[in-house]
Amino acid sequence: MIFWKVKSGILLFGALMAVMPLAHSQLQLNDKHIYVALRMVGHQMMLSAGDSTSRVLPITTNGETYELSFETPIAIEPDTLVALVDSVVKQAQIASSYLVEILQCDSKEVLYSYEVGGPGKMDIVPCRGRDLPVDCYLLSFTILEVPLVLPSYNSAQTNVASTQPAGTMPLVVSAGLLIGITFLWFYFRKKQEDSEAPANVLALGSIGFDTVNMQLLHNGEKMELTAKECDLLLLLYYSANETLERDVILNRVWGDEGDYVGRTLDVFISKLRKKLEADTNLKIVNVRGVGYKLILNG
Repeated sequence: MIFWKVKSGILLFGALMAVMPLAHSQLQLNDKHIYVALRMVGHQMMLSAGDSTSRVLPITTNGETYELSFETPIAIEPDTLVALVDSVVKQAQIASSYLVEILQCDSKEVLYSYEVGGPGKMDIVPCRGRDLPVDCYLLSFTILEVPLVLPSYNSAQTNVASTQPAGTMPLVVSAGLLIGITFLWFYFRKKQEDSEAPANVLALGSIGFDTVNMQLLHNGEKMELTAKECDLLLLLYYSANETLERDVILNRVWGDEGDYVGRTLDVFISKLRKKLEADTNLKIVNVRGVGYKLILNG
């Protein structure tokens, strides 16, 4: 198995050297992965602000910084924002260290910011609990450190390189580095494909929740969700094992639409329970007189 992976890595290296656009193709794929994760952040921010209908606008990039904007003004709760971004970043594995900034649309003034330092580093999260009022905001997300960091050269390698003219590297070292990078890319890419769901598929026990296509996935079968069912299940997922009050659920999922009656929420909960029956350990329980709770273990 190891020999097959090394052989495949060398073959892939040859293909990369012969067809350079493949590297650009992979970069685009990584960007799309990040876009999906950040759009999930935007979607949850809108839901938290009680807006389930307005759009998250196309994401723009500048180097390692991604900018997220919204169709309509929203209010922002720093505590909710920090928890929400952290959950999505960990689920999608797009960064181990990152900077989040909230800017006012017109002035571009930074109204709130925080930094997650990654393993072994301190997080800097100021002013939690000070909510930002309804206004036009931009969310700037800058990747400071990616999850996979390539090893640095040792002193012996540095000495060998130093015998060459400035700005050059021996051919053998260069080829070895490229082969190593190619092998690592192939190995971790295959491992990810074998063991991880796409960033837009959340794990609900043994059931996959495809938030983009609004589907539940189980043993190769797909169950379609309505937009409201999807919004309701997302809200329950991000508050898993915590009780959500009925009024909070109605406000965040239905907002000011005014098209629901007292038992509408109960009907939607009943529909979701039926669609989640495939996993007997997955439950949406009624907390009498308060609201509902999604029981999600692991």
